Amino acid sequence: MVGLAILAVVMAVVGAVGCVVPVLPGVMLSFGGLLCIYFTPYATISVATLVAYGVLTAVVSLLDYILPAYMTKRAGGSKAGQRGATVGALVGIFAGPVGVILGPFVGAVLGEFINDTSDFRRALKVGFGSFCSFLVGTGLKLVVAMAILWHIVAALIF
Repeated sequence: MVGLAILAVVMAVVGAVGCVVPVLPGVMLSFGGLLCIYFTPYATISVATLVAYGVLTAVVSLLDYILPAYMTKRAGGSKAGQRGATVGALVGIFAGPVGVILGPFVGAVLGEFINDTSDFRRALKVGFGSFCSFLVGTGLKLVVAMAILWHIVAALIF
């Protein structure tokens, strides 16, 4: 059981790092750590807490894919900019950390500029909105991952 507790802490720490390092499924790893600690005799985590974190994990993971298009639209982007941001986010996954950070921005700018080649400044504004989505999504994932880590550590200490 000690091994499961150690695995829980390691998964939660790697998960928190994964919220910032794009290659790792951060918040999902953290939730996996919470599941590990739940099945140890040290667990003081209720089923309701486990379900709540499961829902939060699913929501922030989903938002990470929806936010680029949404924020692009909020920044005044057209459907082309939204699609560009989504494609940029997906392509960025395969381009490493820099691609994940810049993919939605570049995709939104390109989509918007292809749609309207007369207004590059607007295309940049739309791209910035998409970049903001990356910051918001990363922040949300990090908050959930850190809360999970706190619960795991609290279950072990108290």
